[in-house]
Amino acid sequence: MRRGWPRPCGRSARSRAAEPPNVAALGVSADRAAGLVLAALAAGIAAIALAELPMGSWARPGAGAAPLGLGLILGGFGLALAWQGGGAWEATDRAEAGRALAILAAAGFAALAFEALGYRLTMAAMLAFLLLAVERKPVLPALAWSALLSLGSFHAFSVWLRVPLPRGPFGF
Repeated sequence: MRRGWPRPCGRSARSRAAEPPNVAALGVSADRAAGLVLAALAAGIAAIALAELPMGSWARPGAGAAPLGLGLILGGFGLALAWQGGGAWEATDRAEAGRALAILAAAGFAALAFEALGYRLTMAAMLAFLLLAVERKPVLPALAWSALLSLGSFHAFSVWLRVPLPRGPFGF
C-alpha cells in the first residue's frame, strides 16, 4: 500500500484493490493455510501407511516405513509452516509467474524426454533452456555449463554410484 501524501481514503476502490484478500473469513494467511493442508495430507499418508502397509523391523524395513517416515517429515514441515507462517501477503508479479511456469515446463519436458533422449541429452537441453531462456545468461557460458553439468552428473550417477541411466537413441 502507498505511503505518504496524499493518503488514499480507506473506502475507495483503489485502497480496497491494494489490500490483500484474506484466504478465509477468519483471516488465515496463505502460509498458514498451506501449512495446515500439508499437515492434513501428511496425516492421511501416515494413516494409510500404518493401516495398510507392513512396517517391518529396523533391520529390514517394510513397505510402509518410507511412506510413514515421509509423512511424519511432511507433517512436521507443515506444522512448522502453519506456526511460523503469516505476515503480509506479497503478490507475485506476472514476470515471476512466467518464470515459474517455464521452470515447470522444463521439468515436465525432462520427465517426458528422459527415456527417449537419454539422461545426458535431456539434462543438457533442460539446463540450456533454463540458463538461456529463463536466466538470460550469455550463450557460450550457458552451453558450456549445460554440457559440463549433464556429463558430470551422468558420470557421478552412472560410474560412481552405479545407477542405471538411459543412454538414449544414439547410445549417448
